Amino acid sequence: MAIKLIALDIDDTLLNSSGEILPSTVTAVKRAVEQGIKVVLCTGRPLAGVSPFLKELGIKTADQYVITYNGAVIESVTGKVVAKHLVSNHFYRVMTKFGQAHHIPFNVLDEHSVIYTADHNVDAITVVQAWENKAGLLIRTPDELPQDFEIAKGLFVGEEKMLDEVEPLVTQTFGKDLYVVRAARNFLELMNPAVSKGKALAELARKLEITKEEVMAVGDEGNDIAMFEAAGTAVSMGNGSELAKAHADYVTGSNDAGGLADAIKKFALN
Repeated sequence: MAIKLIALDIDDTLLNSSGEILPSTVTAVKRAVEQGIKVVLCTGRPLAGVSPFLKELGIKTADQYVITYNGAVIESVTGKVVAKHLVSNHFYRVMTKFGQAHHIPFNVLDEHSVIYTADHNVDAITVVQAWENKAGLLIRTPDELPQDFEIAKGLFVGEEKMLDEVEPLVTQTFGKDLYVVRAARNFLELMNPAVSKGKALAELARKLEITKEEVMAVGDEGNDIAMFEAAGTAVSMGNGSELAKAHADYVTGSNDAGGLADAIKKFALN
């Protein structure tokens, strides 16, 4: 069955180890778009952090979509929201208190690509996060924001070893009420329980009347597995984790060796 939608992780999948898109990837994606295929970037980043890649790939029309915040928001590349699943103000406050009590750097993203932190001594990783995603960064406590302020996701951030140590406690504390996922070595994320890349991908496919068999997903990490499960063709990058490879139908070359372009050519292009 022909592929009608390609879901792509960004870091270490779309991007090589230098944080760039290979020319072969640009060519393959543009050919897919010309064939009428929806090429959907699926990422923990907000839309502001995705827009430069969309421009480089030539994905710009209102009938193309992105899945942002690891699935909390589905929107067109022009910013029209298709669906969103946010976290309540109550849990935002609980997360903030938890971070302060356990001395874990913490920030949140709203649905408009703005980062907020109650930490006056802002962690360097939060600063880099804001820069990479072209997001605003505001120092605000929950009491300084409206009582109905909702977030797309909360993030405990820091060095890998520190997050390794606190992850079990975070999962124990919040796992019953929220989706907790280690999105990367330096990011432990908390979102609405209705959220994952896979749930968002399945929801978007339903809205577009595209079957699971017509969906291809490409990723490299554990948070991409849910996306794999929503696709008829699941591809892990050669540089991916062993966990991701174990859940994939096919392992392509690495992100530095043109593996993404090879996979698109193999499974999607005429």
